[in-house]
Amino acid sequence: MKSEKGQSLVETALMVPILLFFLFGIVDFGRLLYTILTLDHAGREAARLASVHSSNAVIEARANYYITGLKLINISPPAEANRKTGTEVEIQLKYDFNFITPLADSIVSPMELSNTTVMRVE
Repeated sequence: MKSEKGQSLVETALMVPILLFFLFGIVDFGRLLYTILTLDHAGREAARLASVHSSNAVIEARANYYITGLKLINISPPAEANRKTGTEVEIQLKYDFNFITPLADSIVSPMELSNTTVMRVE
């Protein structure tokens, strides 16, 4: 029988890219979930401030504080004059998400994530 050292090398060379693709996919999926949850939390905090008649500068500062590590591309709080007691206030946050997985990055990146939160003005 001949040596089978070459066979192991070929099998490893065929499997390593597949395993790395799955590893990067798992990391990207975790980053995507983290980003979605962070946007949701920041949107709730900003909407809460908007519902108690805070200024737009304070609302944007609070949303950016809770983003922690992300840079928002758009935040749209309503004007202070439009916030009357009993009406609803809507805060919309947008963020461009980039994948680190090589193939996913070329297919769907950047993906725009958005979060809209509605609360009643007090």
